[in-house]
Amino acid sequence: MITTGNNLVSPPALLDSHWRGILECAAMEVFSMMVGVDLTPFPEELKEPHGDRTAMVGLAGALCGMLTIRCSSQMAEKLATKMLGEDAAANPSVTGDAMGELCNMVAGNFKSKITALADQCLLSVPTVIWGDDYVIQTIPPHEGFQVALSLDGEPLWFSLIIHS
Repeated sequence: MITTGNNLVSPPALLDSHWRGILECAAMEVFSMMVGVDLTPFPEELKEPHGDRTAMVGLAGALCGMLTIRCSSQMAEKLATKMLGEDAAANPSVTGDAMGELCNMVAGNFKSKITALADQCLLSVPTVIWGDDYVIQTIPPHEGFQVALSLDGEPLWFSLIIHS
């Protein structure tokens, strides 16, 4: 244990092979509850995430890194419309807000399922990137994984990148 003032802080959490399934479950639960859709595992192996909308939430404390959701702009508009009504697709900032909030809720659900992270990991305010010609580069050492889930045959990418 590390101490800061009068507070005990847990040692940093290490990537666990079970977290892939936990992230998948967290995403499915959030999308079912907040969007009213059922995500399923993507039926084929996909090499690299693609899409021109990415939402990210930073993780700090017992786990340092970020969680991201990436999809097409059409999928982002579909999700925003299902969450907020027909007018959402006409307003790009509302679509971005919906993506950021979904990412925030998936990150919160994910960390709440892991005892070592629940109270010892903080989340940042969501950030949303528009465009598809970029690479997320993090400072080494880092590790992580990605999960591709499907909605109506189109992939949504959920990635966890942590600094070890």
